[in-house]
Amino acid sequence: MQTALADRFFKNGRAFLGVRYPFICGAMTWVSEPGLVSAVANAGGFACLAGGNAPPEALEEQIRETRRLTDEPFGVNLIPLAPAYQAHLALVRDMACPFVVFAGLPRRKDLASVQENGGKTMCFAATETVGKRMLDNGADALIIEGMEAGGHVGQVSLAVLIQQMLLQKTEVPIFAGGGVVSGRMCAHMFLMGAAGVQLGTRFAVSEESKAHPDFKQAYIKAKARDAVATPQVDRRLPVVAVRAIRNKATDDFNRLQVELLQEMETGKITRTQAQHRLEAFWENRLRNAVIDGDVFYGSMMAGQSVGLVNRILPVKEIIRELVTETEAELERVRDKLTAG
Repeated sequence: MQTALADRFFKNGRAFLGVRYPFICGAMTWVSEPGLVSAVANAGGFACLAGGNAPPEALEEQIRETRRLTDEPFGVNLIPLAPAYQAHLALVRDMACPFVVFAGLPRRKDLASVQENGGKTMCFAATETVGKRMLDNGADALIIEGMEAGGHVGQVSLAVLIQQMLLQKTEVPIFAGGGVVSGRMCAHMFLMGAAGVQLGTRFAVSEESKAHPDFKQAYIKAKARDAVATPQVDRRLPVVAVRAIRNKATDDFNRLQVELLQEMETGKITRTQAQHRLEAFWENRLRNAVIDGDVFYGSMMAGQSVGLVNRILPVKEIIRELVTETEAELERVRDKLTAG
């Protein structure tokens, strides 16, 4: 592929990740398994296994399987709030995983323990405050992720995070994600200083993705406005924001919040009981959507970029399009700036 201009902007991301093209396939629970991760790696990109709530032995097998499928670098995504987090952290250290991506608020000693064993650490930043905290804790790189992204999201758009962090001088690479699908948009992330770009939704519907065919078709049919963040009816019942395609489960969840609040007010249940019932609502629903294809009552996590996803392509073709579109857009910008 012709990458004369893009090579200049890929330089920092390439050096940090050790890959040919600094496009990251974000970690998606039940989706980012060894087959997809290795396909992205073998195509020249970078991908992450999703640690999530996986039993440590299952995560270990996924790491080993990915290593069997590719010799290229890949990362392992860990969630500090997950029940098995400490076991996951010990595992990636013991297995000398070269990249650990933290989705949450890892402690300084957690980052140091990975780095002391030769690994690089990357931390998500959904707000400027979190980003600065992770830099103070010693993160090797940041991934700023706007609220347009799918799954668990913050409350700040990528456009604002870019101005708060990407356009500011930092000593570590900053990758950007949230609502990005096309190489043309990626080109502008690179122009603004991004070391690379993270995408999730587009890879979720790739041929190599093991997501159920009905799950993929729901993505293809969805509009950007269909990917909504979970609403919170009342602050007495806190809700963790998750962006997903609205379906019958979303409506049921909203009704459940109202019902629980009414029961709290009449003294039928305590706030703690209500919170537990609320949190239990989504149990297993992501798996039901991704693996079983329950697009009506499952959790259809997707970013607003789902409105731009209209084809199921092989990972290799997705990477090729990202690279060629990035190069073409950089050339267009150059020609526009140098026009007589």
